Amino acid sequence: MRRLFVALLALALALVPGTARAEDPPEGLPTRSVTFSWDKTLLRASFGYRDVVDKALTAKLSSGLPTVIALRAYVLREGDANPVALAIRSCRIVYDLWDEVYRIRVTSSGGDRDVAGLNVEGVLRQCADVREMPIADKTLLAVGKAHYLGVIVEVNPVSPQMLAEMRRWVSRPAGSTGIGPGDALFGSFVALFVQKLGTADRTLRFRSATFTP
Repeated sequence: MRRLFVALLALALALVPGTARAEDPPEGLPTRSVTFSWDKTLLRASFGYRDVVDKALTAKLSSGLPTVIALRAYVLREGDANPVALAIRSCRIVYDLWDEVYRIRVTSSGGDRDVAGLNVEGVLRQCADVREMPIADKTLLAVGKAHYLGVIVEVNPVSPQMLAEMRRWVSRPAGSTGIGPGDALFGSFVALFVQKLGTADRTLRFRSATFTP
């Protein structure tokens, strides 16, 4: 009877809803909708993170002080700790009190571009909506294996080392997102998505559903 009880208990636990599956977010990382598309051999992604701009940040944007919204999008293989690719994008926003417009510098692979936003909606379109961002060349992806995009968005990141490394990273040619042995600063999944370092005014971490090349 004792063996039967143990066996039935094990079966009941195995059937409990919420058992982790391959497509579940690792470590409770929330999933967001991400649209992937191919541009020849280059994988691109489109997604949004407008909720990084809360009421407090909306008020701060109009103060005239500079605000930086920095995005890091990592490509990871399901079950592997270390990312295989990284795409970076940042926005520096300053409200021009004289002309009453938001001056925005968008930095990504391929260089900088300067734009203006008439209101907060314009800032969100430029700095919190990603459209067809180059993510990874197909040579970085393992055929037949599940991958996902892990995203970190920070408002005013304060680590000088990280900011310097991000500036170095975006100087690479567009589409050159592969992470090599010398890029240890970007860390493992645990270091990037689980540890809460508190190095920014506000931080969002999320992932996409899996995709299989």
